[in-house]
Amino acid sequence: MIEKNPNAHLESFSDGVFAIAITLLILEIKVPPLASMNSIAEVWNAIWHLWPSFFALILSFGMILISWIGHHNSFKLLDKTSDRFQFANGFFLFTVVIIPFPTAFVAEYLNTPYAQPAIVFYCLCSLLHNVGWRLLFRHMLKPSLAKDSTSHNHLEGRAKGARYGTFIYFALVVVAWWLPYAALILSLLLWLYWAYLSLTKKEN
Repeated sequence: MIEKNPNAHLESFSDGVFAIAITLLILEIKVPPLASMNSIAEVWNAIWHLWPSFFALILSFGMILISWIGHHNSFKLLDKTSDRFQFANGFFLFTVVIIPFPTAFVAEYLNTPYAQPAIVFYCLCSLLHNVGWRLLFRHMLKPSLAKDSTSHNHLEGRAKGARYGTFIYFALVVVAWWLPYAALILSLLLWLYWAYLSLTKKEN
């Protein structure tokens, strides 16, 4: 019996990696210890001081969610596979599983005088994730694993977007070095833009 989707197991494995990475984000946020609380006001104050953690959570949750949607939609355009493509997908997943670390780094250092290294590192990880996308698209297209010419053209369009993304994420690393908070806000806006773009394409 011929398998209809040669990438079915690979996609299932990838979905599991995405699920684990996105779950690890919330595990980094710790509940304020009850033993250290002496009043309701102190509890609310402790929750308020968690805002960097929740900001980092929202930022990285968006990144992983949008990446999963893009990954899923790209796989729907394929009906072939290759060893190089599977290794490229493995590297791409590596760039996903490391996201919880820079997220925790930013959460811990964001509201301190030492925020700059954490934000620069976060932007570098975003750039690495973009490299993962580019490698993945490269091995989807050469040789073409697409179902047909229309699917191939869709993949080429996404690959072109990833190439533009490399320049954007590199620019964010540079901005983060000098204006770290501005780079973090730009990263959030960029992911909102990718989400909007994804929704617009689906509606069209």
